[in-house]
Amino acid sequence: MSAVREQLPEGRYGRSADERADRKLKIVGAVLGTLFLAMIGWFGWHYVGGTKISAEMIKFDVVSDTEVQVHLEIRKDADATGVCTLRSRSEDGAEVGRKDVPVEEAGGRLDKVYSIRTTAKATNAELLGCTAR
Repeated sequence: MSAVREQLPEGRYGRSADERADRKLKIVGAVLGTLFLAMIGWFGWHYVGGTKISAEMIKFDVVSDTEVQVHLEIRKDADATGVCTLRSRSEDGAEVGRKDVPVEEAGGRLDKVYSIRTTAKATNAELLGCTAR
């Protein structure tokens, strides 16, 4: 009796279908990985390079039942203008005051104190963010 072969001899007829599929998957994976890294790099550059105005709240002071003063340090490009949004909340978390302050002065670093009028006694103030125009 003779033995019956079920498979072709290895290496005799070129690459198998599995090897070709593995190669295609490696190429597609490398291309997608490169595109993903490029996208992450672009988003990071846009976030860091695109921010022309940033600010930090140094302190706040509740002056009265209807006013809060906020001390901001603003860093920006010399020619940039924009708006910073401030908010004040009461003890129960309700918003009792909000103010959009324009940032139009020349210079790269500004220290300013802003007053927020409130509708009730405030317990804190926060800087929501700054946007360039």
